[in-house]
Amino acid sequence: MLVSWLRRCERLVGRGHALQLDQRDPKSIDRCVGNVLGHFGRLDILVNNAGWNIGIPFGELNALTPEIWDRVLETNLRGPFLLSRAFATELRRRKAGRIINVASLAGIAPGGSSIAYAASKAALIHLTHCLAVALAPDVTVNCVAPGLVEGTRMAERVPEAMKQMARAQSVLGRTGSADDIAQMVVGYCRMESVTGQTVVADGGNPMGMR
Repeated sequence: MLVSWLRRCERLVGRGHALQLDQRDPKSIDRCVGNVLGHFGRLDILVNNAGWNIGIPFGELNALTPEIWDRVLETNLRGPFLLSRAFATELRRRKAGRIINVASLAGIAPGGSSIAYAASKAALIHLTHCLAVALAPDVTVNCVAPGLVEGTRMAERVPEAMKQMARAQSVLGRTGSADDIAQMVVGYCRMESVTGQTVVADGGNPMGMR
């Protein structure tokens, strides 16, 4: 799958490079920085899109073990911070760097796959605010917060009843679009005077209209 994704990128932009990264591991991140800069010679945009979740109903507190909590927060919050910190010097270099974090509607209103997931995404949204202050004026930092995005591997694990509920709650009668999320990321990369902002992509769920 990684190879096919890389080939698709190369067809679109002419050059691609893939490497394995554990964003919970600072040593792995350091190797990633060296690898990326060694291959491309520069970095202008960092998109923190990787995440991990597991379905645990909110009421089942005993099922949300410390180990699960730590893995979710390490991946969804600690990882984006460590990557942003590791690439900060390079992103500042040309005074036009961009960081885009991918959070979730669950970070705005209580919901999602688990309390740990919702808490991690809420913290990621606030990390966006904090990094926007820390890296200004050289780097803009913004966030996209998707709701359910049908057609993705993650959505395939969601019961049909939950998908129907998401559609019913959305004023457009449909869930978020992966294409819209991609366009938001591109838009953030093009903007020069927008930072510290979060846009929700969920088909218009009133819980996200804040």
